[in-house]
Amino acid sequence: MQHHHAHVAAVLAEHRREEPTLGMALDGHGLGSDGQSWGGELLLVEGARFQRLGHLSALPLPGGDRAAREPWRMAAGALHVLGRGTEIAERFATEPLAPMLAQLLASGEVGTTSAAGRLFDAAAGLLGVSRSAAFEGEPPMLLEGLVGDDARSTGDYDLENGVLDFSALLARLANCGDPETGAGEFHVTLVQGLTDWALAAARRTGIDVIALSGGCFLNAYLARELPPRLAAAGLEVLM
Repeated sequence: MQHHHAHVAAVLAEHRREEPTLGMALDGHGLGSDGQSWGGELLLVEGARFQRLGHLSALPLPGGDRAAREPWRMAAGALHVLGRGTEIAERFATEPLAPMLAQLLASGEVGTTSAAGRLFDAAAGLLGVSRSAAFEGEPPMLLEGLVGDDARSTGDYDLENGVLDFSALLARLANCGDPETGAGEFHVTLVQGLTDWALAAARRTGIDVIALSGGCFLNAYLARELPPRLAAAGLEVLM
């Protein structure tokens, strides 16, 4: 059973639901049915079957699993996507492998991932919140701890054909000199984008039930803010 299908199916089993349901799975790496690294997925689940309705825009995953422990790698990958790969070596000058990583990214021989957890890592790396971590999930936890009550959305995201792209938000974070401001903008904009993503799928399918799952929902801000926004828009939310 595909990793993120299982995430959503577990929620449906917990709530004893059997009808077709939307599922949002946000976590780190999980092998996709196409052989790629998934982790930011919007699915239509009906029992043992699922359809991938959308996903987060893929980011380079330099070093594979090492990127989950070294968020500067995800930040470097984001800079490459933004056309700013020449900044990598100088920006991460304390990392001996940074020049080589910049060359590897430029070669196009780096795998990609749609994982939401790696998007958090990229944000933490760009803001200088964390460059290396003791465990997977530490950079997002540090990022979450900086979110203040006055955080505002920047609206820096694009949604097209089911693909939710936060490249514009990452570009903003790359230029942000204040980690607290950046962390707040990242979280609030993320919630706004995820809300629009889910509502677009609901309109497309006519399904008004959505299950939320995956390790990223251990993020207290995400778990607190996203469900009521979806509910206010008319969706039944299963956590």
